[in-house]
Parts: sequence; structure tokens; C-alpha cells
Amino acid sequence: MISKAVTMMTRGSLYINFINTAFSLISLLSPFSSLLVLFLSSRENGTMDSDTLTGLLKYVATKFPDRRALSVSGKLDLTHARLHDLIERAASRLVSAAGIKPGDVVALTFPNTVEFVIMFLAVIRARATAAPLNAAYTAEEFEFYLSDSDSKLLLTSKEGNGPAQEAASKLNISHVTATLLDDVSDLSLSVADSDTVADSAAELVNSPDDSALFLHTSGTTSRPKGVPLTQLNLVSSVKNIKSVYKLTESDSTVIVLPLFHVHGLLAGLLSSLGAGAAVTLPAAGRFSATTFWPDMKKYNATWYTAVPTIHQIILDRHASHPEPEYPKLRFIRSCSASLAPVILSRLEEAFGAPVLEAYAMTEATHLMSSNPLPEEGPHKPGSVGKPVGQEMAILSEKGEIQEPNSKGEVCIRGPNVTKGYKNNPEANKAGFEFGWFHTGDIGYFDSDGYLHLVGRIKELINRGGEKISPIEVDAVLLTHPDVSQGVAFGVPDEKYGEEINCAVIPRDGTTVTEEDIKAFCKKNLAAFKVPKRVFITDNLPKTASGKIQRRIVAQHFLEKV
Repeated sequence: MISKAVTMMTRGSLYINFINTAFSLISLLSPFSSLLVLFLSSRENGTMDSDTLTGLLKYVATKFPDRRALSVSGKLDLTHARLHDLIERAASRLVSAAGIKPGDVVALTFPNTVEFVIMFLAVIRARATAAPLNAAYTAEEFEFYLSDSDSKLLLTSKEGNGPAQEAASKLNISHVTATLLDDVSDLSLSVADSDTVADSAAELVNSPDDSALFLHTSGTTSRPKGVPLTQLNLVSSVKNIKSVYKLTESDSTVIVLPLFHVHGLLAGLLSSLGAGAAVTLPAAGRFSATTFWPDMKKYNATWYTAVPTIHQIILDRHASHPEPEYPKLRFIRSCSASLAPVILSRLEEAFGAPVLEAYAMTEATHLMSSNPLPEEGPHKPGSVGKPVGQEMAILSEKGEIQEPNSKGEVCIRGPNVTKGYKNNPEANKAGFEFGWFHTGDIGYFDSDGYLHLVGRIKELINRGGEKISPIEVDAVLLTHPDVSQGVAFGVPDEKYGEEINCAVIPRDGTTVTEEDIKAFCKKNLAAFKVPKRVFITDNLPKTASGKIQRRIVAQHFLEKV
């Protein structure tokens, strides 16, 4: 080991001497010496590492040091260089004071705060694995997620989280809080400093194979599965998102989605930071319809991304309390659930920006396909666009690639795709057949190469042998002028095996009946697709990320019956 270390040091010394000599020669011989010196310096310092997220962010911090990176609305602003410095210092504290080692899993449960952003990036900089968790979980849920991820440390805000701390204590997991008072202070951790070197993280070299992020699937059809994602997965997805939306240092967005979910984390936060762009967090640490547009205007936002539920809330706010003027946006992005064409049209009409629907999932480190920007091609309502940065195919049950307009399972492969679920060989066997990752979604490519989703394999409603796409029924429900939200779902039926039901939320100030909805559906759907029962409600159960899961909705209303 000693001889190997000496050899490495000798090689390192020779390389440094070579670099110094090269600098001298370049300054004498080349009129473009400053550019070449910057290139070699970047190579020496690892800032051009394109295979890790941490390498990309370090490069951004050197290229755009003084540009705004992160703001908490009305409270603080951090440049890319300042954010990078805070991350490095926090990573060193995790290593030297908290005893975090490469490969350790660190759970984080925060609102959308600056402390979360710094600590999340510090964890992966320390070559550990970040496991963000929903702060609203019960103690029992925290216990499952902490145990399933093998977490070694729990990080929270200074206010703490009672259920999370209770679960951590039960599992003998240490708890540390993080606080940043203002933009000139250092981040404070509630753990005693050690006598080791303060910049101990500088000795760590991040690898593309480092397990950087551990998330759980949302469990639409079964118990949540653990999904480990590497540095290469993260940086690949960030590059894909940057590329398709042409994100640059001139862009700015306001985060409306929780950062413990892959949509907000990858599409909103990390892709912006990786482009040298700016991100604003709401002062309350969560989305608020009343502060959204003021924040968008104050921080010169050029785009935002959200789930359809949030888009509908924003539209409802526009209808009841319109802003005097709206910022000029390059685009609006929708993902994580199907966006009905009528909602897309309303968004474009209200805010004067193209609405680009995308398709994503945790196992793909978020993005899989997206509608393009207007200058790159048409965006098609009802389609989730074209594949981005990965291979995508429609496969039959036998693994045969299907022709355009033929339905099958959407399958993908690429550097953004997880290598497999944690400790779940059965799920891995089913999910990675024929050399592809199987999404569990049914869809087809049209003749232009745009992907159209029909529904989840396990959510298709089999009514007496007729396969009904609930997405199709959703789209019809949402075209009713008095319906704000609507969702179709399957329920057990003695005669047909399954029957179709739906639940709708009326628009404010309107009244609809079950008969109204059925009559409307009969005009716009084949008879066998018309819901047998309609539930009129003022609320639909949603996941923490704002998704409406049909299984949960069905269970909710069946229990009432």
C-alpha cells in the first residue's frame, strides 16, 4: 500500500511539474494562452468532470461564481461560488464531526429550505448517499424508510421533526440539525467539531459509480421499492433536462414541488444549478398560490415545472385573483401525471407560454421524454413528447419492438436509469427483462415519433374484456365546463369483473350532479366507457408530491360506500 501511495504521489508531482512547464510554454508561444491555461487548470482541479453531479456543480461555480444560484424569497441570496463553499464546508463537517463515510446513507427531512439544499449536496459530496424523506410521515412510516434505506444519520432543521426523531431513536440512528442564519454566516451543525482538518472533504474524489441518492417509488401498485441512483445517473438526467429545455445561466425558476420528490429535486433544483441558472425557494418552505406569481416576478423567472394538480390550482387562482400582469415565460413544464389537453390549453391562454408535457419516473432519475420547445418542433397536447437522452422502445409481452401506432409497454435504457431496486430480486427480474427497464406504462409512438401514454398496466380497467384507459376518461371529464378536477378509476364488479367509476370536483360557484356528468360522458365516450357511478366531492386524496393515484382514490370512495 505504501509503495503504491508513493508511486501515486510521484506521478502527481510529475503531472504538476508538467502543468507548470506547460503554462510557461503556452504564455510564450500562444496568443490564446489564457484560454488554454484555464482549460488545463480546470482539468487539474477536476472541474471539467462531466461524469458526476458534484463535478458539474464545481465547474459551474468556477464559470459563474458571481451569478445568483439560490434564494429564499425575501430572506437571502447565494451565488454559485458561495453555495459551493457552503457545500464543501458542510461536507467536511459531515466527514470529520459526524463520522460519515463513503457509502453511508444519510436521511434528510426538511421543508424546501436552503439548509436542505446545502446538506443534500454536502452528503453526496462526502461520497455518502442522500435519502430525502417527506416531513409529514408518521413515526411508523419514518421507521420503515429509515430502516429500509439503512440510514446512519438523520438530518433535520433546527426545529426538528418529532416522528422522525422518534423513529431514529428507536433504530439507534443519530440526529443532527442544520441551520444557516443568513447569506454571510457559515452553516451550523448540532454536532461537536473534531480536531481533524477542516477541509477533509477536499481529499474525497467523487466517482460516477457513487450511490448518491436513495428514493422510494411512490407505490402506485405495491409497497414502495427502494431505488438507488448514482452520480452518473444524476448528472445524466441533469444534462438531459438542460439540453431539451435549453437551460442556461440566464434562466430562473421558483420551486413549487417538494424537494424530497424526484420531480422537484431533479427538474427544478439540480438541473437549474447545473446550468448556472437561479432557483428561488418560497419563504414558507412550500408552495403557496398567493406568493407564487409575486415570487416569479420578483426573481425574474423564465419557467416553472409542476404537476397537473398544481397547474390547476394556479389556474383557479388566476380565475379568482388575476395578477395585473404576468412575467414573460419561455415555457411551462408539466410532468408526473397526465395533463388533460383542455388544461394545457387553458394554461397557454392564461399565461402566454408554451406548455410542454413530459414523462418521467424515479427509476429513470426523472426525465424520459418531453415535448420540445417551439423552435425545436411542435408540442402535441395529449402526448409526452420524444425520448430525451436515452433509448426508448414499445415492447410486446414477448419483448418484440412494436411499430408506430402499435401499443405495448414503454421500456427504456440509458445512463440515467437505475441499476436495480435495492434488495428486491423479484422486482429486478420483472423490471429488467429483455435488456430493457420496463416502466409498467402502456403507450405507443405516433408516426412523428411522439410518445402517447394509455395508462399503467395495472390501472387499465378491464370491463368484461374491454380494456379502458382511465386517462381517456379523465380528459373527457375535464372538458366539462363546470368540472375543476376529475379522475376515473376501476372498481370490482360481479358482472364485468371491473366497472368504471369517477370522482369530480366542481368549479367554484357551480353545481353539478351525477346525472349531469353521466350525460356529458355519454355524448363524448363509447357507452362501455361511461362511468357507472360518479362521486361529487370537494377533495381528492393526493400523494405528498401532488399526484393523484387511482388506487388510493378508489379505496377512499369505496370505503365511503
